[in-house]
Amino acid sequence: MAGKDLNKIRGPIRPTEPGLKLGTKTTPAKAPTLEPRWGVNAAAESAAKLAATPLGQQQSQPAVKPSSHNTNAGLSSERTRARMVERLARQGIRNQRVLDAMHRVPRHRFVDEALASRAYEDTALPIGQHQTISQPYVVARVIEIALDLLGARDHSVDLPTERLSARLIKKPTDQGTERPIKALELGCGCGYQAAVMSYCFDRVVTVERIKALVELARVNLKPLKRSNVRIMFGDGLVEAAAEAPFDVILFSAGMATLPQEILGLLAPGGVLVAPIGEPEQHLTAVQIALPQEDSQVRQTIIKTFDMVRYVPVIRGTE
Repeated sequence: MAGKDLNKIRGPIRPTEPGLKLGTKTTPAKAPTLEPRWGVNAAAESAAKLAATPLGQQQSQPAVKPSSHNTNAGLSSERTRARMVERLARQGIRNQRVLDAMHRVPRHRFVDEALASRAYEDTALPIGQHQTISQPYVVARVIEIALDLLGARDHSVDLPTERLSARLIKKPTDQGTERPIKALELGCGCGYQAAVMSYCFDRVVTVERIKALVELARVNLKPLKRSNVRIMFGDGLVEAAAEAPFDVILFSAGMATLPQEILGLLAPGGVLVAPIGEPEQHLTAVQIALPQEDSQVRQTIIKTFDMVRYVPVIRGTE
């Protein structure tokens, strides 16, 4: 298990709280900046700029029309995605499972046709509803952190496409038994990250608070036939509780502190990755330590990684 600092949970987790030991901070020299998918201000301004649309018009736009029928050979070719994957490797993504998954998912099918030519750039792009599709590096990095902390590294090239994978973890209560990895994404957006996750985890539950984006994600994912993905509409923290516990939880919005209740959705040994902090945010991983023999103490391992910029979590639905 990665990390050695164990801390008993006593309340909301604050990365800068005195007495709370964090793991090694591995912030790169030039930290990536995420243009987030949630909220109105920053995301709407970014989307309007990218689409060369006046901000007032951008605010009234519905979810974009998916480009699933785009037949541009240059966009859909293996070579185009391979160049993106090569760039991700140069940026520091090392987990082969993540690189393979990024290569398999056609990102141009998740953006508007007018922006499809920019689909494989390392930038966020508007998807309507004042939201954006996250840049490829951030998607890959978040999933890589979760996989590496789970100890689920896999260097095979041949990943399954139409069936549940054999990636398994051990139950803490029975070291001789294994079970599939179940992941939760809070903030589905257009469905791109969920599609990538579906090649990295056995089961993916993704929750979106904006109804129009739920429908968009379903349309985008349908051609990929990812039977291990379930898309849900609702407030993420509320809807996800019925599906708990999860081995992985990934957040698409930032928080000053981590709510205590979200940790209750993690299985023993599970990993949560979220942007935490204020005003500076870092990708922060919280792992629930496997219980020691005869111990009733619930402990965590906390590590901080790349500096990012996400808009705040928004509760409720639209």
